[in-house]
Order: sequence, then structure tokens, then C-alpha cells
Amino acid sequence: MDVERGSARPARPGVRGSVLPASAGPRTDPPRTDVLRPSARLPRSRRPAAGPPGPGAPHPWILMYHSVAVEQEDPYRLTVSPERFADQMDWLHRRGRRGVSVRELLRARAAGRGDRLVGLTFDDGYADFARHAVPILQAYGFTATAYVVADLLGRDNDWDTEGPRKKLLTGRQVAELAATGWEIGSHGLGHQALPGLPAEVLAAQTRESRRALEEVVGGPVTGFCYPYGAVDLPATLAVRDAGYDHACAIAHSPLTGRYALPRCYVGDRDGAWRLRAKRGRHRLRDTVTELRRSRVATRREAGR
Repeated sequence: MDVERGSARPARPGVRGSVLPASAGPRTDPPRTDVLRPSARLPRSRRPAAGPPGPGAPHPWILMYHSVAVEQEDPYRLTVSPERFADQMDWLHRRGRRGVSVRELLRARAAGRGDRLVGLTFDDGYADFARHAVPILQAYGFTATAYVVADLLGRDNDWDTEGPRKKLLTGRQVAELAATGWEIGSHGLGHQALPGLPAEVLAAQTRESRRALEEVVGGPVTGFCYPYGAVDLPATLAVRDAGYDHACAIAHSPLTGRYALPRCYVGDRDGAWRLRAKRGRHRLRDTVTELRRSRVATRREAGR
């Protein structure tokens, strides 16, 4: 369920050559060059699976995109035209904000310098990310995170039964993007919703997708994104235990925190005033989420 749009996508269990110019690459968030060697077990994170970034700290504003292209039919409203996307990035730029990957956003916030940064994420790993979104992002000096489906590189979005067929990034394109500084994160193995899955399947979806993508990019993959935005506590624990540093969901919830970061859906209808409204709604939901969390904590203390 995409709670930002109020619509659901059914949860069901390549492009020629390089599209990146030789000089392509964002101006910030340089690529990691240390290669993770295969090992029997990936490191287990010591971070809690839920909770706010810090006492009273607001959650970062992260925008959720899927496809940047021109489509005549778009029943799931996943597509933003290149012209509209350019306008949206220009709006951020004119307001003194800079779009960055989730990796860069969290690092900057940890260092106390992330106030003017906005996270930019692209779910599913569509090939049009490289073709249309990257050149626009580069023009503004922005970076972004592409969440790709490890087992479907070079194929298409067959999980969207009613939508147009869209090509996904190939392994070669994913490697090129990572090498030029774009963050690559995991979107699972086959775009399968995680809540309700057995523990061993959860472990495979999180661990094995990370391992497969690290082989493709030749370095660490530290971010995860829940397919369909669907998340529960076992899913967050599986992501944490697979060694990820952070994970993106969609909605604010009792699980909101580093392993269920809320995001704001952005569509083709979103101009300046709608983006301002969505920013305000994000802040309001932040406040409500923290008030509810505080009340729960107070009740627990009183019951001891």
C-alpha cells in the first residue's frame, strides 16, 4: 500500500550500452572504492531497529520517486515526466536546498550539517533513472539513491500487472552508476513484500540481495528499501541483522526510525505549492509520531 497516494499495487511473489557519459558523476558523495570480500556471514548491525534519529530530532525529508519518463498510461502514478522532474529539482535549488542520497543525508545529519539537504530516492531501479533523471540531477549538483531489485537486473517490472512494461537497469548500468558516485541500495530479490514472510525467507531477501548487489557494484551496499513500502517489526530486524545501515519505508508509523525512514511520494502533478504542502505534512506527521511515541513510553513507565 502506498499510503501517500492512497492506492495499492498488487504484491506478487535491459538497455543497450552505457547511458552515462564518460565524465558523468555527481559533484558530492564520492564513491566508495573498498571492495567487500565474500564471507560466510555479513556483519550484524548493533543499531536498534526503531526509534527516532535522536531525542526530539525531526526525521529527514526524503522524496520518493520511481520512474522519470513519458507515459501515456500510468495507472499506478509511478511516472514523472522529465520536464516536471526538472521543475521539481529547480524548485528545491531555488529554495536553497540540495538533493542528496540517503547515505549522504544521514552522514551529514550525524555531523550536524544536514539542515538544507533533502533525500532523493528512486524505487525499483528503472532504466530511465540513468537516461532521464541523472542528467537533470547532475545539472544541479544533486545526488540520489537508486533502489534496485537484485534478481531482476536487466529485466522489466512484471510485478506491476496493470502498468506499462518498463525496462530495469542492467548490472552494467548499476555498476557504472555506483562507480560515478550514485548510491545503490537494495529493493529485495524479486520485489516481494516482506511482512508475513518466514524468518528464513526474510533473511534471504535482505542478506542475499545485499550480497548480490555488492558483487555487482564492487563495494558495500548499506541501504535497503521495503518493496511496496510494506514493513513490520520482523522485517526491520531482518534488515538490521543483514548489516544494512538504514532502510526506507513510506509512512510514518510506530516503527519510524533509522530502519523505517518515512518518505514523501512525489508525482507528476506536484508543482511548487503541492511540494510546500507535502513538506508541511511531513513535519506535522513527524510531530504526531513523536507525541504518540512519547505517550507510549510514558504509559510503559507508569505501568512498571
